[in-house]
Amino acid sequence: MDSTTVRGATIDYDDLGPSTGLPILLIHGHPFNRTLWAPQVTALTEAGYRVVAPDLRGYGRSSVSTGKVLLADFADDLAALLDHLDIERAVVGGVSMGGQIAMELQLRHPGRVRALVLSDTSAPAETAEGRRFRNRLADRLLAEGMDGYAHEVIDKMLAPYNVTVMPDVAARVLEMMCATDPRGAAAALRGRAERPDYRDVLAGVEVPVLIVVGADDVYTPVAEAESIRRLVPHSTLAVIDKAGHLPGAEQPERFNAVLLEFLAARM
Repeated sequence: MDSTTVRGATIDYDDLGPSTGLPILLIHGHPFNRTLWAPQVTALTEAGYRVVAPDLRGYGRSSVSTGKVLLADFADDLAALLDHLDIERAVVGGVSMGGQIAMELQLRHPGRVRALVLSDTSAPAETAEGRRFRNRLADRLLAEGMDGYAHEVIDKMLAPYNVTVMPDVAARVLEMMCATDPRGAAAALRGRAERPDYRDVLAGVEVPVLIVVGADDVYTPVAEAESIRRLVPHSTLAVIDKAGHLPGAEQPERFNAVLLEFLAARM
């Protein structure tokens, strides 16, 4: 684990694998941290890739910014981290909110993106109902902390059957959620409530794009992934069976196989 200061925040990150390998930046979702990607980091580094997995500001061991953190803030943080690491271009992968940050990075810093990996995410702008929900949830997390929320949503983050049959995975995901600073989670929720529409960005993407989704994802169902596939005709879509919103954690071997195949074929 390393750390650096970018744009007024201390960002902790892992930079693993050979320094000469193709760089891959992995962006976790809400309310997790970089260890969500542990199975992918292992598989990628063993295959010779250089993997950078940061804790976003407000999450994991990175410093907390209160108030509101926009997806644009996260994207600019990551561009600055790539500068710090002397990485000009990287394959950028993200899950859920991390996928939206990857799209924001493509919007704001397209020259830094060598390919996109979008897992269980959504491209349209936030709805009015969604804005109200995220701001109310932010208020709740600040008042109550993370535990109640984490236990309420565990069977949406993972497919419900996986909570039962994969207790170790469920425990790991719960631990990440409960350990998140509610101030950081709330700030991200308020920023995400203002997220823009990324469909035009995706429609203009020329780099390779991999779309991955759990077959039983209730937050961003397969239909969301298919809509991104239609926006990016040259993209690749993979549906991971027996997985919900976090297929990289629920079915890591299947997820890794899809990812490695994409990288070998398109990079």
